[in-house]
Amino acid sequence: MSASLAPPPAGTARQPPLDTRYPVETPEGIDLALHPAGLVPRALAFAVDLAIRGLLLLLTFLALGQFGELGMGLTSLLVFLVTWWYMVLFEVLNQGRSPGKQLLGLQVLHDDGTPVGWAASLTRNLLRVVDLLPFGYSLGILSCLAHPTFKRLGDLAAGTLVVYRERPSSHPALPEVAAQPAPFALQADERRALLAFAERQSTLSAGRRRELAGILAGPLQVPEEQAEARLLGIARELLGPT
Repeated sequence: MSASLAPPPAGTARQPPLDTRYPVETPEGIDLALHPAGLVPRALAFAVDLAIRGLLLLLTFLALGQFGELGMGLTSLLVFLVTWWYMVLFEVLNQGRSPGKQLLGLQVLHDDGTPVGWAASLTRNLLRVVDLLPFGYSLGILSCLAHPTFKRLGDLAAGTLVVYRERPSSHPALPEVAAQPAPFALQADERRALLAFAERQSTLSAGRRRELAGILAGPLQVPEEQAEARLLGIARELLGPT
């Protein structure tokens, strides 16, 4: 299959990314593609942490309640520590993961992709009180739904981001397709995007693959049903012999 294609005109504005990946450059100059977590997984993680804290406080109350005023004083101290330091200690000392976040595969990072620190974790968790207003986490929910990376108010103030934790995996193999030359010279970010599509295609649904490939069907001057094969062929050409 061949297609005559001229490169896009100079000065053409780049379109924003189609999926929810959030590109950042770390202070070390490393490019990362973070995947922000939406409202539902964050709510589930918070519910798990809330249940753990409730169980911990209940067991403590039952154990210390028999010691009278001393027991009640110790229980009050533990209530303070669990309420205000449970999330902070786990986030800072456990790579941004409370037990709930770890169960859901989430973690908290700074906006630049670096591990969350004490000041940021304290800020985001202290401002949870504001997110709870006026009732039922209303402000936090509205903020998450309105922000492109699903930040609640505490995240906005602290400069933090809740993302899906990347799991180590073997480098994905591209499908066995015939290599095809690119119709014009691709820029570095365009090559990275094309290779990322080819590597991720096995994890995407057929509908999502067609949607992403169909965006390029026009520039490739091929029917939409052929765009996916064309992209994979160019990716194979970029990788060279394997």
